[in-house]
Parts: sequence; C-alpha cells; structure tokens
Amino acid sequence: MPEGHTIHRLAEDYAAAFRGRRVRVTSPQGKFADAAALLDGTVLESADAHGKHLFLGFRASEWIHIHLGLFGKVAFGPAPAPPPTDTVRLRLADDTSYVDLRGPTTCALITDAGKQAVHDRLGPDPLRPDADPAQAYRRVSRSRTTVAALLMDQKVVAGVGNVYRAEVLFRHGIDPYRAGKDITPAEWDAIWDDLVALMREGVRHNRIDTVRPEHTPEAMGRPPRVDDHGGEVYVYRRAGLPCHICGGEIRTAGLAARNLFWCPACQTR
Repeated sequence: MPEGHTIHRLAEDYAAAFRGRRVRVTSPQGKFADAAALLDGTVLESADAHGKHLFLGFRASEWIHIHLGLFGKVAFGPAPAPPPTDTVRLRLADDTSYVDLRGPTTCALITDAGKQAVHDRLGPDPLRPDADPAQAYRRVSRSRTTVAALLMDQKVVAGVGNVYRAEVLFRHGIDPYRAGKDITPAEWDAIWDDLVALMREGVRHNRIDTVRPEHTPEAMGRPPRVDDHGGEVYVYRRAGLPCHICGGEIRTAGLAARNLFWCPACQTR
C-alpha cells in the first residue's frame, strides 16, 4: 500500500495537470459513472491529501475521495488519451493530458461534511501544515501498545506505513517493541521531526531514502540496494542481511499484520 508521501505527490500531480481547468470526467469501468456524469465538464479547483487519502475538489462541497488500498494505481499521460480499458475506474482528461485510476479501495463522491469526517478519524499527518504532533503523542503516551504498532495506526499518525515505521525507529535507536507509554516527549519530538523531513524528501523525489549521507553506497563503498520499492534504507526488507552500522543481522517478525524489520543491536532504547 502506498505510504503518505506518494498520496501527497499525487495531489501535487493532479493539481499541476488540471487545477483551474475544465476536465472531462468519465468512468469507463462504470462503477463511478453516475458521479462522473455530475462532474463532467466542471473545473478541478483543488487537490488535497491526508495520510493515505486523496481528495479532488470540484464545485462547492463536491469532492472525489480516493484511497488506493493495496491494488490502486494512478497513471498520467499526455493527450490525446488512448481508448480506456474497462479496468479504469476514473479518468480525468483535457486537451493536454489525462490520468487514469484503476483498482482503488475507495473512489466516491462526497461533500464537505463527508471529507471532514475522514479528517476527523485520522491522526495528524507529518506532511500537512495543520498537523499537531502533540495530539499524536497524547495517544502514544497513554498506550501500552508497541510504538511500532502505534506508528502504523492511522488514527495516531496518518500516512506512515511499513517503510517509514521501520526506518524512523532504527534511525533513533528505538526498540520497536517498546510500549508507547515509555516513549519520552523528547524521543517523540525527534521521531516526528524526522518523519516530517524524510516524508518531504519522499514527496520531492517520489521514493523513500532514509540512510544518512555517511551510509550511502558511495560513502560506504557498498553496492546500491536493488529492490522494486527503490531507495536506500537501513532495515526495511533487509532481513538476514548485515546492519550498515553494527554489522549484526537484521531481524524480521510479524507485528500489526505487517512484517517488522529492525536491528536488535542498534535499537536498544
């Protein structure tokens, strides 16, 4: 499932391609056809993201709410748009470009109230200017749940997924099995600030890189990471390999229905 930086990048891409312009809105698959007909020929006024949720704003109080889930894909291209396949849930197009949405978990037309309801059930998003890290820490500091599970809970922090969860805990030497209540305010501030910086870089480069300059392949004289997800990381999907810092073996285990990755030697706090 895409992490929050991908959704914020998509919001920027939708806005760059269509904001302020009248768009043709269609649903070749048919599952969004009625709503598409209502929006067809209107102006895309804004694109917004909160965590893993994308919102495309049209006329007053009309939003397309998109959640990609595990299988959703978005593809942009130049005009003229090719004939769509019957897997395209939503196509936006004009005389210069088009974008197709396939396989999302959610693609629904909602009102301002519906959009606010989504925001209300999500925790603060490190990529949003209105985010309040203290709100997240209040939930973390009262919980006996592991900090690794809390970071993946979208009601606590919105947008963090398996990669950022594993990497930020490694970067701060924090045992992923520590209870939230044992995370100090200073540790939480450091985690939050790091998430803000890392995820902003993720938006900028459209990939996740988490290693510090002194640990890049060039600096360490090691081969670059080869992975479908791309990016240089410390522990994510590196189970059984040596840690870049201590040389110990990276471990993996199931936690909160996802695979956790960590270095037992480096993450002792």
